[in-house]
Amino acid sequence: MAVKDTDSGMTTDDRHVYGPRPLSALVPRLTRPAFRRRAPATAQVLADWSAIVGPAIAAVTTPRRVSAGTLTIACAGPIAMELQYLSAELIGRINAHLGSQTVAALRFVQTAALPLPPLPIQTTPADVTAAADQAVAGLPDGELRAALAALGRAVLARRKPSTHPAIKQ
Repeated sequence: MAVKDTDSGMTTDDRHVYGPRPLSALVPRLTRPAFRRRAPATAQVLADWSAIVGPAIAAVTTPRRVSAGTLTIACAGPIAMELQYLSAELIGRINAHLGSQTVAALRFVQTAALPLPPLPIQTTPADVTAAADQAVAGLPDGELRAALAALGRAVLARRKPSTHPAIKQ
């Protein structure tokens, strides 16, 4: 029977017999409702999705939840067909990342394709153009020189980091 202490407003069940309760005794009571809503495996998959499947697949898919060993992935219709063929490899990657056999199957839900933001128009800086033209200055005019100059501009311009979110270098 719980007896209410009038000074503190606590019942005898709320207090620890030997003094203050250790913090570790309170953690399960606090985390259980959160883990019921979203399991730790789901949170790990959501947080590391791009690292698990790679940037190309991560750009067109979104993991939704892990329930009873099935990972639900949202993607566009055509992507789902391709991912069905890759499902064994994806399951292997996910389980290797989690360190246990958490995911046994994949379920695909069709969503509208998320359009990527348009690539910004990149202008080649003058110093890059000058360096590429100087590198091919000794070659005779023609298609080969123009192609090598274009290649030099592309290589020199790529050394600068891209600002587009879909392009990782």
